[in-house]
Amino acid sequence: MVAESSPIETRAHDALFVTHCSLEGLRDRLPWRWPAPPDLPPSPKQRYRSHYVYGGWQDLGDPVVWAELEPFDLTLRLIDFSPLRQVLARRLGWTSARGWTPFDPVSLFLLHGWQITNGWKRSELLKNLHKARYSDYAQHFGFEDGDYPSEGGLRYWLTALGRHSETGETIAIPLSPEQVEERAIQFLNELVAQSIALLVEAQVFSPETLTQALVCPDGMLHQAASSMHCAYVRAACYQATSPEQPRPCYAQEKEKPGCDCDTPACALACRRATPRDPEARFVHYSGHNRGEEPLTEPPPDGSRDQECYGYQSLPLQLADRQRRFSAVLLDDFLPASARAEVPAAALLLQLQRFYPDIHLDTVAGDSGFGYDVFLRTVYALQARRIIDQRRHPTDQVKALWPLRQYDDHGRPLCPYGYALTSNGFDRKRRRHKWFCGQACRRGKEPAVRLAETLYPPPECPHLDAPRGLVLNVGERFADGSIRLVRDEVVGSRAWKQLYHRGRNAVEGRNSTREHWDLKRLPVYGTDRGKAYTFLSDVWDNLTTLARLVREATAATGH
Repeated sequence: MVAESSPIETRAHDALFVTHCSLEGLRDRLPWRWPAPPDLPPSPKQRYRSHYVYGGWQDLGDPVVWAELEPFDLTLRLIDFSPLRQVLARRLGWTSARGWTPFDPVSLFLLHGWQITNGWKRSELLKNLHKARYSDYAQHFGFEDGDYPSEGGLRYWLTALGRHSETGETIAIPLSPEQVEERAIQFLNELVAQSIALLVEAQVFSPETLTQALVCPDGMLHQAASSMHCAYVRAACYQATSPEQPRPCYAQEKEKPGCDCDTPACALACRRATPRDPEARFVHYSGHNRGEEPLTEPPPDGSRDQECYGYQSLPLQLADRQRRFSAVLLDDFLPASARAEVPAAALLLQLQRFYPDIHLDTVAGDSGFGYDVFLRTVYALQARRIIDQRRHPTDQVKALWPLRQYDDHGRPLCPYGYALTSNGFDRKRRRHKWFCGQACRRGKEPAVRLAETLYPPPECPHLDAPRGLVLNVGERFADGSIRLVRDEVVGSRAWKQLYHRGRNAVEGRNSTREHWDLKRLPVYGTDRGKAYTFLSDVWDNLTTLARLVREATAATGH
């Protein structure tokens, strides 16, 4: 048997990719300028303590330099980040030239990118910035005369960036005809979208990737920088307490050793809470959840398969099926215990806002997204639902299958228990066509054999029809259920190709975050954690771009 080509080999044999994305093919298009909106006003700040200036890309022609450059170093040469200055100024909430003289926001953006891609702690980053061996990086970033930011300055920058990601604008998610949930729009996604624009300009995506987009959401857990002292911490644990109005203790309600909150230190907040990460929460995953709710407290059997006290990032990943790589389109940042289906639906609804030129074709995801609100949203956006199915106890009761007319995998059944055959999904009419093909007359065994029924059933009204019973399934089944409705046959070759490509995309992102040591966040608090996570998404896209340019150049033999 011939082994399947690796992703790198696949791209190396793509003549269009090599021609467009190699250094030789890019010469007339470099440098790429950061794609800031043309109508964006300049930064209100007139002076900075540092000043980024693009340094050129000509040294890439030196084979010695080219061989030594890491993806981060390559981005410094391929991209002119100067237009990013006014984008970051708006995201930092700057409205006036008054006040202190800050560092150039582009300098700090690049400095954080250097930290993220090397997996350093903040103290290690600043220590390296002061070393003579890294003076070339300080020059690239725009720092001069040994004037470098402090730890407090970096904390402030991240806090401002995360805090101003939400401006009060929301998007409405219909949970039911009577109930709507509002989700805040994260405007740090502008930075992510602008990094994607650079990949589009570089033509690294195969042509069908944007016109037939396969996207996959997936939550990744991140341990908080704070250490957990109580798995039952809730928002009420951060409230003040008094003898007249005692603070509730969720640990004691679960008959666990909680806190009496009877000391002066407990007056403002429970001493077992984590004041620097007040929105961090505990969650436990067994490692084989198929749509069941993750536990928000330790399991009674004491198992510790995967426990996290912290947060989760919720990216929407774009998979390039032909060239076998992926990029982050959008993200959200939530407590670890938060449900993902509603915020993921909100991200899908924001695609048109951030990416008006992308045509959504397929959404792939695990069973954690197999809830009505998410499945309805995918269907409303006219995309195929390649979502792993969420189990329910009724699926195990075979006697119910002929009554509801579908089995435990969403395959329709006739009233006599025979499984129908798929005739494909009609994209124009948005429905999946099924037929029985008179299986009862061809000696097929029913999926469920009914008691006191003669087989083949002589009373079946479809015995004389050319294809027997024909059934169209659109958004949901006839009984109103949507939980198991899918637009490709679950387990079929087409299903597996789409599902596994989407899952590989998110696993690739997770692997990069683990390589960058982001399983535990290096910063405290929701604002900083959010900013750091979104910046890591931007740098994931940018270093992917640099890596692909290097691969295409290597494929030319230069």
